[in-house]
Amino acid sequence: MRFGRVAPTIAVTDIDRARAFWTGVLGFTETFTNGDPIGFAIVERDTAEIHLTRAPQHTPTTANVAHLLVDDATALYDRLTAADTRIIKRLRDADYGMRTFVFADPDGNRFDVGQYLE
Repeated sequence: MRFGRVAPTIAVTDIDRARAFWTGVLGFTETFTNGDPIGFAIVERDTAEIHLTRAPQHTPTTANVAHLLVDDATALYDRLTAADTRIIKRLRDADYGMRTFVFADPDGNRFDVGQYLE
C-alpha cells in the first residue's frame, strides 16, 4: 500500500484574503475555485497543495494545521517576515535535524515549516 500527496483543507473566514496571501505572499498558483461567491479554492506550488474553505465562524487553535517541508526555510522565513506575517516560533536549527519555524496565516492558522539539514 502506498499513500500519495496529502492536501490539507484550511478553514478561513475571508477566502479572498486567504487566496491573496497564498498566491501573493507565498507564490502559490490558484488552480481551482468553486462557488459564487467563492467558498472553496485550491492553491498549489511545486508538489504542495492547500485547500482553502470559507468558514465565517472559524476560530483558529494553537495547534499547527499543517507541516510544510521546504528546501530553504531561511528564504521562506525572510519572505514571510518581509510581508509582516505573524511568526509564532522564530527560525532555528532544531536538535532533530531540521531548520524550522512556525507562522500564522491571516486567519491565525499555524503552519510548521521544516527543512532537513544535511
